[in-house]
Amino acid sequence: MTAVTEARPAHRSPQVLRWLGAYTASTLGDSVFYLALSWAAVSGGTPAQAGLVMAVAAVPRALLMLFGGVIADRLGPRRVVLASDTVRCLVTLGLAATLFLASPGLGALAAVALVFGAVDALFLPAVGALPPRIADRDQLARVQGMRGLAHRTGAVVGAPLGGLAVAVGGTASAFAVAGALFGCSLPLLAALRIRPLPREDARDGAAPRGLADGLRHLRGHPVLGPLMIVVLLSDLGFVGPLNVGLAVLAEQRGWGASGVGWVLAGFGVGAGAASLLLTVKGHVPRTGLVMGWTMVIGAVSIGALAHLPQLALAVLAALAIGLFAGLSGALCNALIQTECDPAYLGRVSAVAGLGSLGIAPLSYPVTGAAIGLWGTGPVFAVSAAVCALSGVYALAVRAVRRAELPKP
Repeated sequence: MTAVTEARPAHRSPQVLRWLGAYTASTLGDSVFYLALSWAAVSGGTPAQAGLVMAVAAVPRALLMLFGGVIADRLGPRRVVLASDTVRCLVTLGLAATLFLASPGLGALAAVALVFGAVDALFLPAVGALPPRIADRDQLARVQGMRGLAHRTGAVVGAPLGGLAVAVGGTASAFAVAGALFGCSLPLLAALRIRPLPREDARDGAAPRGLADGLRHLRGHPVLGPLMIVVLLSDLGFVGPLNVGLAVLAEQRGWGASGVGWVLAGFGVGAGAASLLLTVKGHVPRTGLVMGWTMVIGAVSIGALAHLPQLALAVLAALAIGLFAGLSGALCNALIQTECDPAYLGRVSAVAGLGSLGIAPLSYPVTGAAIGLWGTGPVFAVSAAVCALSGVYALAVRAVRRAELPKP
């Protein structure tokens, strides 16, 4: 491919904007697809069967993601992302056509979910490996901020869009909308011009060897290795209580489903504000230090959430969690982008994503059981302690504490 030589801010680069448009369309498609899948599963079976269908996608994603990182580094992330969205587009449109003509049953839905999980295992590491191939190193923090905004847009807009499609034309229409959104990403991805990277021709050997090389790169790096521990700890502390504990807390406080929506909206606004800040600034001085302290402050907000009886105060706490946890997460991802050798970035992105998508969801049943035994207060306190530990660890590791994003 032709090298990208233009020196522009990320938000003005045609390459970055094409990537961002494709990522936004794909994220919207994901949100619509999973809403349609859950609705179709609930309509065609029991709640337990619907939960099983939704859980099927997580299995190949967790098992294959590390090898997905190897493939992204070996074949090039643009090819992998393009192929992934092509498969998702065709499979989703095929399912929509089938639903228009017949009722395929839960088995077909589970098969499609399985395919999506396998494709996600390739797509997610490849998306993480693309930014250094389309933007200068000093713009990667801005790119991460823009990616965060796109992700929030997909989450906020995708669910209502999917619900509207289901209401107007049923699940078949919703799957058709999801397929069309995946299709919108394809011409944008095809138009990307990728810059060549050092060592791009040095990738050979079997996939396990490539994975071992990536893990050795992580282990020997003074910043990346500790960052993986930071990511894992923060995901373990954050994902379970906020996904399981929040619903229980809302029921205990009498907030209802609308209350959960308001709390999640507060979190989304805070996280969106953090992404916007990073997009506009493009650099945060003393990055590692700020990342560690924002993790600690976000952890305090998580602990406080369980002790706020009024919904308005809980929304403010969620806003603080989103702002501080969102900023620390964006800074962590930006440091991974700038510290990692781009030739290993697919594998490193896979390791970082495995915590939130593969390991942390295993805490759901543990969180539910713990809440049943001890209540929400102690569980949220443990969650806050684990998240705080991730921040303290980041501050304690000298290389991470002194890590700095390049100035744009």
